[in-house]
Amino acid sequence: MEIPSLEVQLKTLPDSPGVYQYYDKNGKILYVGKAINLKKRVTSYFNKKHDSHRIGVMVKKIHEIKHIVVDSETDALLLENNLIKKLQPRFNVMLKDDKTYPWICIKNERFPRVFPTRRLIKDGSEYFGPFTSFKTVNTLLDLIKGLYKLRTCNYDLAEDKIRNDKYKVCLEYHLGNCKGPCEGYQPEEEYNRNVEHIRQIVKGNFKDSLHQFKEQMKAYAEKMEFEDAQRIKDKIAVLENYQAKSTVVNPKINNVDVFSVTSDEGYGYVNFLQLMHGSIIRSHTIEMKKKLDESDTELLELAITEIRQRFNSRSPEIYVPFKVNVGGNVKVTIPKLGDKRKIIELSERNAKYYRQERFKQMKIVDPDRHVNRIMAQMKEDLRLSVEPRHIECFDNSNIQGTNPVAACVVFKNGKPSKKDYRKFNIKTVEGPNDFASMEEVVYRRYKRLLDEGQDLPQLIIVDGGKGQLSSGLKALETLGLRGKIAIVGIAKRLEEIYYPGDPIPLYLDKKTESLKIIQYLRNEAHRFGITFHRNKRSKSALNTDLESIKGIGEKTVVELLKSFRSLKRIKEASLDALTEVVGHSKATIIYSYYHSD
Repeated sequence: MEIPSLEVQLKTLPDSPGVYQYYDKNGKILYVGKAINLKKRVTSYFNKKHDSHRIGVMVKKIHEIKHIVVDSETDALLLENNLIKKLQPRFNVMLKDDKTYPWICIKNERFPRVFPTRRLIKDGSEYFGPFTSFKTVNTLLDLIKGLYKLRTCNYDLAEDKIRNDKYKVCLEYHLGNCKGPCEGYQPEEEYNRNVEHIRQIVKGNFKDSLHQFKEQMKAYAEKMEFEDAQRIKDKIAVLENYQAKSTVVNPKINNVDVFSVTSDEGYGYVNFLQLMHGSIIRSHTIEMKKKLDESDTELLELAITEIRQRFNSRSPEIYVPFKVNVGGNVKVTIPKLGDKRKIIELSERNAKYYRQERFKQMKIVDPDRHVNRIMAQMKEDLRLSVEPRHIECFDNSNIQGTNPVAACVVFKNGKPSKKDYRKFNIKTVEGPNDFASMEEVVYRRYKRLLDEGQDLPQLIIVDGGKGQLSSGLKALETLGLRGKIAIVGIAKRLEEIYYPGDPIPLYLDKKTESLKIIQYLRNEAHRFGITFHRNKRSKSALNTDLESIKGIGEKTVVELLKSFRSLKRIKEASLDALTEVVGHSKATIIYSYYHSD
């Protein structure tokens, strides 16, 4: 697939947190960075002169921009760290060393120790994190030590060694920081219960712990020990702002490929996330053109085989959103809850963002394909026999039956064709009767098109429910056009689409482009009709009195209103005051009209 120009790539970046990657024309990685807003951050590289020569050189080499969307800045930081270690980009300096983020380890041993570490050792121990700040780790460990008395020694507390009195309690026991399991002073069951509580704390379940901290803070305050109370308060603040989990990095998920798919009528988009040692190390999305209206399942099965071969993946397990058949060598998991499900959702979001990007790029570099896709989608969504290349929408406008008007807006290939807009004064209807007004304007519009031999639309939309739709259909029937032009009504409250002869409306997905175009048509017809109605109402307000005076025209009325500001002041004005504005002759006529008694 041809890579779009940098200008197009920049225009279609999302406004979301994530990690971006720059590649040169040979496909070699140049740089990996993180951003709270991908579009703003990446665009900033191209919008200013750089003080750093290194950055200037890098920007000149950029040929392709890739990105991965994540949930938060923290996730972006962790993912950036993983990708820099994996890809070793030329222009990354800060994280090229093998610095790792801190974890909290619950050691795999009797009477487990709980401590911070930067090294993950596969010995059955549990690791929670990683954390972006050692301050958070230390706060959590302080909390744990304050709530639960744990050992800090590295003795092997085997049952026989304790029974044989191999160890003696240390200073920590005498200070009250440990209950002395080394001499059998604390039962193993009690210690393990405490460790289970600690697991909940480091997973982010702070409810009980925060409650206990708040009780401690109140106790210190009651004892007038305000410094200790403030210390506890600071810990509460840190814990309340801490997010314990990240869907980007989870140590329980290891050596897994994650796949998801989104599609439209012509293309499928499959995202691939590769996880190693609990971290995302690769993200890739491919576009697949449908040949025989393949289902999402068929697309995903094809893509999984292709992507795993392309990246030489040997992961024994894959996560997918639904059941697929990829052979017997791979375990297929369909997550429903928890962190695994969140990883699937992250993959789906990346696939959808990629699809949106392709649409935006398509609008710029291949507008015809974009239009063809939308027209095909509308044909399918609205159950039409032909693509609605020419759509017309009608809307009535009046206030308590006064100055009734109607508007017709025209869209061609999904875009407004303003030169074809038409406005109507209602001629045959008296009073507020939307149904009769709709019938009149639909009849007049298509009677004229037939008389002049102009092209008829493929779809007519009337603003309103079943009543307005029936009126429009009646006009088409009178003209012999029923069944030749599709006609629907859209009701405002729930955006229901009504069809002739069908009492049950169609509900389109609120995110579909078909509904967005219909809403655009309806709103444009409403705007156009309201503007026409206001203008007519304003003009009729001028006509009510002054222009009914024989010998007084519109220009004179405008001059008088400019000078006197209201009709009441004109009526009360003296002959001399009127003469100064419009001359003696017209002033005499106006003055005589209002003072004839």
